[in-house]
Amino acid sequence: MNKFTISAVLAAAVLPTFAVAADDHHATVQPDALKWTAPAAYAAGAQFSVIKGDPTKEGMYVVRLKVPAGFKIPAHTHPNDENVTVLSGVFHIGTGDKLDEKKGETIKAGGYSYVAKGMTHYAVFPVETVIQLHGMGPQGITYVNPADDPRKK
Repeated sequence: MNKFTISAVLAAAVLPTFAVAADDHHATVQPDALKWTAPAAYAAGAQFSVIKGDPTKEGMYVVRLKVPAGFKIPAHTHPNDENVTVLSGVFHIGTGDKLDEKKGETIKAGGYSYVAKGMTHYAVFPVETVIQLHGMGPQGITYVNPADDPRKK
């Protein structure tokens, strides 16, 4: 199975303008400064914004994913640990090789989920939701079933 990562071009295109203190030890990003794009690695309707770092490169990154109600991410894995905080809406996560909405756990706004690298999991978003993901790059997504990968369509 081939490993896919978010393209460097996408990451560069969505890096926000943020304030950096003179000593480079502090940064802030205001919500209206976020640059949202449609990521190729997810189905139509998803929007992606890089907050800090570059998820395609070595080092720490912070990104946000905004999805509409009813959005689903089929079973997949990541090459590195994934940390997810639900900023708004609801995030339903389950583990296994096939999406099953009856299994898993629902995480409400303010909740957190951790998935170890290589762990097969899936996500369902019953309402419009914004999640923040952070971790160490390079990060990417590999779908269990290659036919689920929107980059192949």
